[in-house]
Amino acid sequence: MPGTILVVDDEKNIVNLARLYLNNEGFRVESASDGKQGLEKARAIKPDLIVLDIMMPEMDGLTVCKELRKTSNVPVIILTARGDDIDRIVGLEIGADDYMPKPFNPRELVARVKAVLRRAQGEREVPEVVEVDGLRIDSASREVTLNGQPLQLRAKEFDLLTAFAQHKGTVLDRERLLRMVWGADYFGDSRTIDVHVAWLRDKLGDSAVKIQTVWGVGYKLVVESDAGES
Repeated sequence: MPGTILVVDDEKNIVNLARLYLNNEGFRVESASDGKQGLEKARAIKPDLIVLDIMMPEMDGLTVCKELRKTSNVPVIILTARGDDIDRIVGLEIGADDYMPKPFNPRELVARVKAVLRRAQGEREVPEVVEVDGLRIDSASREVTLNGQPLQLRAKEFDLLTAFAQHKGTVLDRERLLRMVWGADYFGDSRTIDVHVAWLRDKLGDSAVKIQTVWGVGYKLVVESDAGES
């Protein structure tokens, strides 16, 4: 598993602590001290994962993550001030894979890095093509079309939509979805499911394929003509 980790943080003690513990696990660690440098370095060295602070000079971490997601699905763990729910939620909304509050236990950082890398690198066995009404999901090419038109999905959006399509009409609770898509060792908040569902609903638009909320339980994928009220 060990690969290259880019740590982007303007606090030298944070970078040095992360470097020490990640090096001890066999990871190669690169660093950047501000957002702009971090974005440039990420594009240049193409790390296996990025640990990204939010509050930084030049360019904040949320902007860096947003720019990265235009061209890359590199796993990102954001570092947030303890108790700052807004930054954490926004980070997940723009494509971060996990988050950690600061200050953090460096052993937990290593555990989260390994868990996110396992999820990113692990291939799940799925039927090569899943079709629901006008929705077609090709797992081999990781391409999705809706009524013949391509849908541009982030990596986790693709995996989540695939899980829903494979279980059409079945209610899937958040914990099961986390296990199916993020893996059993996911450390983050189950509300990331709600964020990704909102993205998928936006991209499915006015099509007959809907992700329906089952209050108090979870979600299920339905076809509008079968669902009645969605």
